[in-house]
Parts: sequence; structure tokens; C-alpha cells
Amino acid sequence: MKIREAAVGAAALDAGVIVLFSVIGRRSHDEGVLGENGLGLATTAWPFLAGAAVGWVIARGWTGPCDAKRTGTIVWASTLVGGMVLRAATGQGVQVSFVIVAGAFLGAGLVGWRLVSGALAKRRGLKP
Repeated sequence: MKIREAAVGAAALDAGVIVLFSVIGRRSHDEGVLGENGLGLATTAWPFLAGAAVGWVIARGWTGPCDAKRTGTIVWASTLVGGMVLRAATGQGVQVSFVIVAGAFLGAGLVGWRLVSGALAKRRGLKP
């Protein structure tokens, strides 16, 4: 697999984790995934997606998209911090309990798939 294909796939996986997090959050609060105006999911997800995009740039994620230590941790931290800052700036909730849950879920998702990918690559004798 070429690095460009890996980067596109990694970015898609990251976006999928963030959207899944947003869907679960909206459903657990009985808000409906799309909300009354149909933009609920987008409203919930965009701050975290923007934070992840910033993290990709900071980490230069396209150079090591599956690197859990460098890309994964930077994208996770940027997604969490950037997402919370943008939520606060737009009047969305940032309660401490939400920050903790978001940090755990996003960490497990954004770093976790990279750890699994690296372990599988190592097991198959591939460069992680």
C-alpha cells in the first residue's frame, strides 16, 4: 500500500471514529441523530472533525498515518482540545464529565486502531 492510500484510509478511519462518537452521544441524550432541523449530527461532529484536521497538519499525519505514538496521539489531543474549544466558542456544552468521556472514547478510537494496525503489521513481518 502506498503512503498516500494509507493516509486517505487513516483520515477516513479518524473521521469515522469521530462521527461514531457523535452519533452515540446524540442517541444517548435522546436528541435524535439528525435532530429536529436535520443538522444535529453535523453540529455535534464538526468541532471534533476540525480539531482532527488541525492535528493531522501539526503531526504531518500524511507522512506516518498509522503511527500511534506520533500521529495518533497528536490527532487525539488536537481533536479533543480543538473540539472542546470550538464547542465552547459556539455555545455547546463542555462539562467536565463530557470532556472525560470524549477523551477516553476518542483516545481509544484514534490511537487504538493505530495500535491494532501496528501490531498486525508487526505480526505479519511488515513495517508498521
